[in-house]
Amino acid sequence: MLRQLYSTEGLLEAPVVESDGSVVFSNVTAGGVYRHRDGDTGGVIERRRGIGGLAAHADGGFVMTGRDLRFADGDRQHTLLSIDGASGFNDLTVGVDGSVYVGVLRHHPQSGEPAVPSEVVRIDPAGVVTVAATDIRWPNGLGFAPDDRTLYVSEYAEGRVIAVREGRTRVFATAPRGECDGLAVDVEGGVWVALGSGSAVARFTADGALDTAIDVPGGFVSSVAFDGDVLYITTAGSLWSTRVGVRGRPIPAARVPLP
Repeated sequence: MLRQLYSTEGLLEAPVVESDGSVVFSNVTAGGVYRHRDGDTGGVIERRRGIGGLAAHADGGFVMTGRDLRFADGDRQHTLLSIDGASGFNDLTVGVDGSVYVGVLRHHPQSGEPAVPSEVVRIDPAGVVTVAATDIRWPNGLGFAPDDRTLYVSEYAEGRVIAVREGRTRVFATAPRGECDGLAVDVEGGVWVALGSGSAVARFTADGALDTAIDVPGGFVSSVAFDGDVLYITTAGSLWSTRVGVRGRPIPAARVPLP
């Protein structure tokens, strides 16, 4: 059963569940990062817009996307990565070693520009930046399979999820409706995908077959995150939760070096 936990104006995105059960998320259009706990919601980071991805850092604070990849902990903020020719960064995830994997934007979605081929880059704990996947039109949600070697990437402009392993890519699944936005992976290898304008979340089995779809009120569904078997869902204007009967894979803390 879906429960609406919070509502506001703007596009909510990038949910992250903290160790105490708090849910942190961004507001892409209105700006800022917020924390929801026990029915209360308060601001964590002010003003910054366009945050499509968040991850906790092992030293405290968060790694977040936007026009650059940035670390923020209260008033302490540092740019971690910017790329010439990129319009910004979208969603991200963290590998088992603490490396950050982040999708690069090379068009301006808010201006209505068409998506062009782009890439996912990896920043490892030594600060070395490499390309993890290429030729992806509007990379969005990311997450690792239980083998910790297969990276799933939502290719938003094509409405599908790409599986990347050892530099090779294949189509893993295609959205039954809408687009493929944020995603999360469960312990059985199932991939839960926010379907954007499809107003739902879909689960695909480990072999890419559509297993189930959860309709979500309120229009655009942007992202998902797990806390045990509770799935948190962000949409245009709302934060939701529902118990889905399978546990999600925990996401490690980022260990990229800080200035």
